[in-house]
Amino acid sequence: MTVTDNTASAWRVPPADYVAARPLDYLITQPSSCYVTMRDGCRIAVDAYVPQPKDGTGAGRFPTLVFFTPYYRRFKLRPGGSGEINPNTGKFRDYFVPRGYAVVVVDVRGTGASFGTRDSFRSPREREDSREIADWIVAQPWSNGAIGATGISYLGAAADFLASTGHPAVKAIAPLFSVWDTYADNYFPGGIQLKSLTKVYDELMVGLDHDRRDILRQFSYFANPDFEGPQPVDEDPDGALLNTAITQHLGNFRQTDFMAEFRFREEGLPYDPAFSSASFSPYSVADGIRPDVAILSVSGWFDGAGYANGAIVRHLTMRDNPRHLLLGPWDHGARIDISPWRTSVEPSFALLGEILRFFDTYLLGYDTGLIDEAPIHYYALHAEQWRAGHQWPPVVARRQFYLASDGELTQAAPQAGEDQHHVDFSRGTGHNTRYERIAGIDSRHYYADWQGRTASMLSYTSAPLPSAMELAGHGLADLWLWSSEPDLALFVYLSEVEADGTERYVTEGLLRALHRKESTAPDQYRTTWPFRSFARADAAPLIPGQLERIRVPLLPVAWQFASGSRIRVSIAGHDDDHCGQVPHGRPPVITTMRGGEHASAIELPLVAV
Repeated sequence: MTVTDNTASAWRVPPADYVAARPLDYLITQPSSCYVTMRDGCRIAVDAYVPQPKDGTGAGRFPTLVFFTPYYRRFKLRPGGSGEINPNTGKFRDYFVPRGYAVVVVDVRGTGASFGTRDSFRSPREREDSREIADWIVAQPWSNGAIGATGISYLGAAADFLASTGHPAVKAIAPLFSVWDTYADNYFPGGIQLKSLTKVYDELMVGLDHDRRDILRQFSYFANPDFEGPQPVDEDPDGALLNTAITQHLGNFRQTDFMAEFRFREEGLPYDPAFSSASFSPYSVADGIRPDVAILSVSGWFDGAGYANGAIVRHLTMRDNPRHLLLGPWDHGARIDISPWRTSVEPSFALLGEILRFFDTYLLGYDTGLIDEAPIHYYALHAEQWRAGHQWPPVVARRQFYLASDGELTQAAPQAGEDQHHVDFSRGTGHNTRYERIAGIDSRHYYADWQGRTASMLSYTSAPLPSAMELAGHGLADLWLWSSEPDLALFVYLSEVEADGTERYVTEGLLRALHRKESTAPDQYRTTWPFRSFARADAAPLIPGQLERIRVPLLPVAWQFASGSRIRVSIAGHDDDHCGQVPHGRPPVITTMRGGEHASAIELPLVAV
């Protein structure tokens, strides 16, 4: 089945139908650009696209959508060159300006044509800049005084940051595929460092910040040979100011060095104790978001290591705000439909249409019917259908499957026993996974080579299911085990083994045993799965040979297991393609208990369909 929304029963008015009835009354013209000077004298480059009425009636006032990007607000093209000059935001410009929105795109400080240096990504300095940019927007003759913010990944979290300033003009934000906690949602999921992400992202930002076009051509998004670096602003026709700004960018932080400073969550830098992973995470400033600001959180089932968690936590935390949650069959940025049963590589769902309906409701005040829709929509893979929900998790009932002898996964409590697994530090999950896209790699296929990978893991497989079962939410591996080493990385994979033996990756969970202690989730970080602080004070080495109970939450997904399929749970201790070794050079032996007083199991939010 094609992933469309125009025949879905999950919406009263499907997004594609809403878009079809929405007029396009305006034209896009060349943007005006300028520098806006910040409180400390730093000059920030800004592009403004203002709608031009098709009927020639003259200037008007419009709500503004603002995008704060470190990936260039606009590229300069060589004479005679061609290509999309806004590869990061162009589709939003083309979609929203003709429908009556001004679009403002900003080079954050230390990037593009803006001056200054970057001391972090999503630095608190950028948050204060966003407040001043909002002041500039509402002072423009084309502004009607209402601002919304959106964007993918970095830009989505920047929308959170803008709203957290409490600026009175900000009425709605749509953070797309973006983190709530940079530590747990992105660089250290489960407390385990994503080594490949840090390295590749560092290369990307050097290519951009230093105007290294030779490096940028390694990244498909920026590989156009007609690109000639960032576009100077209108007041800088010869690029002299731009060259000075780029020279300043040479002082920007380096991602590989920077992330190594944050081994523990919310632990301050040695030279600045007040600056920690919280400083560049939206949850830390969420209290500043006014309760009348509407929020649309969007993510996908294969959106990196924890971006879907970020969208869900934002939705659960900001419960006093008008809020909507959308989770689809997407990778990071919804560039690809990740379903094995897709009929096209690119998603056909009208995602921009749903975002338009959201902003039409809360910025333009249109009666779009959105407030009559369910607040949550999510896509069930294998069923290939959209679902509507009124709560998270959408499936409350949980079924328990026990790890049993001979690699079986049973619903009846098994006899006591144990199994051993010798961790292999050379084992990986390949390069067609949920992790590549967040590093800027142009992935097109997901887990196509999963078949047989679980054979090298400690695996347990159920009997064939007598009927189809649908999972929606977070699974939870409840393990009793001991390790031969004082630390351990746990990777738990969930697969569907179809009746013909085809094995399909469903989801996974990962946790460093050092961070096994569970904590009460704080008010700004509400979850429905076990919360870890990842703080130094809560970290504790294992005692080799001592039995421990460790609960590992799986990343969220909605997936329908077919009748006759079997459920497989697999345990490993390393993913060499993406993660650092735990512990270094000392592959542990994991002994997992089953049955009796220490029955290891997995809980799944499953219902019969």
